[in-house]
Amino acid sequence: MLEMVISPEEIKIFKKLNSPAKVQDFLNSLPANKELKGETCMSPRMVLQKKTAHCAEGALLAAAIFMYHGRKPYLLDLRSTKHDQDHVVALFKENGHWGAVSKTNHAVLRFREPVYRTVRELAMSYFHEYFLDNGHKTLREFSRPFNLAAYDESWITADFDLWSIMDDLDASPHFPIVSLPMLKKLRRADKIEIQAGLIKEW
Repeated sequence: MLEMVISPEEIKIFKKLNSPAKVQDFLNSLPANKELKGETCMSPRMVLQKKTAHCAEGALLAAAIFMYHGRKPYLLDLRSTKHDQDHVVALFKENGHWGAVSKTNHAVLRFREPVYRTVRELAMSYFHEYFLDNGHKTLREFSRPFNLAAYDESWITADFDLWSIMDDLDASPHFPIVSLPMLKKLRRADKIEIQAGLIKEW
């Protein structure tokens, strides 16, 4: 039982965040982890202590909160080209439809309402927003829903980086979003879209 693992202070936070929208608002309130002292993959407990998170850390925290409230703790990996960064979100399902909670410092790649019939539909909703500063669109693959319930609950309170979970997520089955013929015809994002993409929350 999760309440046997997390602290009273953590229970208090988790209990209040009883909807995906509240979880998203909480993640938005956390300053972006810019990893100034080196790359991190903090556990949910460490995120709450440090009060900062990047996308994977935010997704892990969201998944832990979902687990507390009886939801499946699913992650989704959005894989880009080598010139860009992957993005990780926490999935949730309501009325048979998928949504996502997302920690990002940018104006795009954010929360998704639970209106998508399949995980592929949801992943595709990120495609046009996923581009570099030169407008080149870079989203290439998405993973299956990655269930953190397969792990011992100690990942929630670990005092070390959760690289092993991220490695497993990266090694899990992924599916292509675009074919080679499609790649050759991709149009770059417009100038105004690029400008909007440069907006940062923190």
